[in-house]
Amino acid sequence: MKLLSYWLDTAKPAGDFRRNELPARADVVVVGAGLTGLSTAVHLARRGAQVALLDAHTVGWGASGRNGGMATTGLAISFATGVQRYGERPATAMFRAYNDAIDTLEELVRTEGIDCSFERTGKLTLAAKPSHYRAFEESAELMRTMAGQDVRLVPPSRLRDEIGSPYYHGGMVDPLGAAVHVGRLTAGLAGSAAANGVSIHEECRVVELVRRGEHAHDVRTELGTVRADQVVVGTSGYTGNLTPWLQRRIVPIGSFIVVTEPLSPAVVDELLPNRRVASDSKHLTYYFRITPDNRLLFGGRARFALSNQDSDRKSGRILQRAMREVFPQLAGTRIDYCWGGLVDMSLDQMVHAGERDGVFYSVGYSGHGVQMATHMGKVLAQVLAGEPAANPWRDLKFRAMPGHFGPPWFLPPAGVLFKFLDRVS
Repeated sequence: MKLLSYWLDTAKPAGDFRRNELPARADVVVVGAGLTGLSTAVHLARRGAQVALLDAHTVGWGASGRNGGMATTGLAISFATGVQRYGERPATAMFRAYNDAIDTLEELVRTEGIDCSFERTGKLTLAAKPSHYRAFEESAELMRTMAGQDVRLVPPSRLRDEIGSPYYHGGMVDPLGAAVHVGRLTAGLAGSAAANGVSIHEECRVVELVRRGEHAHDVRTELGTVRADQVVVGTSGYTGNLTPWLQRRIVPIGSFIVVTEPLSPAVVDELLPNRRVASDSKHLTYYFRITPDNRLLFGGRARFALSNQDSDRKSGRILQRAMREVFPQLAGTRIDYCWGGLVDMSLDQMVHAGERDGVFYSVGYSGHGVQMATHMGKVLAQVLAGEPAANPWRDLKFRAMPGHFGPPWFLPPAGVLFKFLDRVS
């Protein structure tokens, strides 16, 4: 079993960007070479900007190369919760932003010619309890009447048409959801960025941002300093003390994944006959899909802990048991990959993007970053060009997590709470 991301292991990097000479200046420095940073760099370069893209590790090393490869519709909170919290019109606009995000991803893949197995498979949301399916019925009606979203309910009696499992109590299908090979996606975006003149620098940790004007900064790295007219931070779950204000507002939560050996077409047809990307309704959610080479990817918040090799192994064992509970027919199936990564959870589980202390940012994808991080790169390029109205999240208050000033000490008790909520919901 390999303790590394299947996506990164099965993708060819766009190049080795560890030895590129750091420029003395740039129109824009982008910190973080994940999907936010890569997309921002590509869209800015298309507009003629001179861009330097810096990462402490390598392209796609963080959350962008460690997720489930699912580009799904809808907010991280339910649509009904969004309406209650923000009102019908704002909630609908934010909900539709995720449709726009998948469109942005699809357009980038097409226009840049990125071979990343992008496919509109549809999103399958599964009810972990009968009461959850009743909530699906209410949510589906709201989405149809308020957002014009055409979703299809799958009653328990028809669930075998969608999934070969006795574990769930109904489902809901949104045909706009998509699957993508995120390792090839990040590599493809890096290749596109480089072709458009972006200066990419891996293993180039930013250690300090020294403000020189309204938005201008000296960006000090372990390899030298770049003077930038504007700075964008897209560090998601790996946001640290470089930006303390952001760090207090982002909780890094471990999300863990196992991937099986290749499965026969007959087994795949039994598990997920329509090849949809799927997740369930629990607080400690399971999510799963079929990879392009017919493996089952199965992920979840197995443990409320950060990711390291020991934590990944423990989480992998938990997920393997969970996978066999959901899909008993996989009891003897080998696990080939196991890894973890950090989800950038915000207190309200909403995306937050804007400007603070002269630095532009987009973070807080809360487990829904494949499409939204990519989309927000396009949005940030518009914002930097003087189009603030392009940002659908500009009016949201961004509250800090109480007591959060460094390592997230509160994760274990939060895990206990969510397990309790899953039992009583």
